[in-house]
Parts: sequence; structure tokens; C-alpha cells
Amino acid sequence: MILKDNLIPVGQLLKPHGIHGELVFEFSSDVFDREEVPFFILEIEGIYVPFRVASYRLRSSSTALLKLKGVDTEEQARTFSGLTTYISNEYLAEMEDTEVEPHYFEGFLLIDIHHGEIGEISEVDETTDNALFVVPCGDDELLIPVSEAYIVAIDHNKREITLNLPDGLLDL
Repeated sequence: MILKDNLIPVGQLLKPHGIHGELVFEFSSDVFDREEVPFFILEIEGIYVPFRVASYRLRSSSTALLKLKGVDTEEQARTFSGLTTYISNEYLAEMEDTEVEPHYFEGFLLIDIHHGEIGEISEVDETTDNALFVVPCGDDELLIPVSEAYIVAIDHNKREITLNLPDGLLDL
């Protein structure tokens, strides 16, 4: 069984292209272009289903035309429109953390090297110029800037981020 915790979102299937089952694929990471990723995983009716990649060809710096094995008609391809595309997190060793969608970190535990456990990230707020980790804290919430300057380590298997936050940041 494939679990969401073991997956990384890498893009979205937008719409069919042509009549032979190709799909326009908008990607946020090119890990599949640098590493041999034999299949993508799609969430269909709450179940994560792997699909072998028959072919893909780059269209721009952020889109490609993707052909999945077994998807051979425009009608079949249309059923995949709008679906998020995932890969197994076993490819994380090949990816830079900056290539991962920020929402991937929701559910990770934040730990500061000085204060210890801060809490679990409930969401990533990208409505400001600088993204913020949102961590519930009683009736309130902590907002912690997503900054490489503060991140000491990321353990994808344990789903933990170790930080070195400046003095006073947690008191705001």
C-alpha cells in the first residue's frame, strides 16, 4: 500500500494533448529529468496508484507532455486532468530541499536546537513575500519564517526539521 507520507508532489496533470493519451504536465521539480523515475503516482478516489511513464518530452521550463502506459486515448487522459502527480520519497536523496513544494512539509515536527520541540507544522502560509511555517500553540499559532538560514537539518524519514532560530523569535 502506498502512503501519502512516502510521497513528494512534483506537479499536476493539466489537460489532454492530442488524441493518443498524452497529457500536459506542469512540474515543480525536475528530479524525474535527472533521475530515472519509472513511474508517477496519482491519487484516484483516495487511493495512490502508480503509473509507468511511457514517455515525456519537455515543452517549456515548467511543462512537459507526458504519456502514461495504459492511457491511450484523449478520453482516458481527460480523466486525469487536474490530478497532482507524486513520486516516491526514495528520490529525495537526489533532490534539493528547495525543489520540494513548501506544503510537503505540513505535518513535519519543528525542533529548535536551543528550545527543543516547537510543534507540528499545520500549514505553510505563502500569502506573504516570505513563506511561514504555521504551528498551532494553544489558542494561538506560531509563525516561523521558512528560511534556509534557520534550517540546520531536515530528516524526511522522521518528518522533522531542526532549526537554529534567533533569540526572541518564538516570543513574538
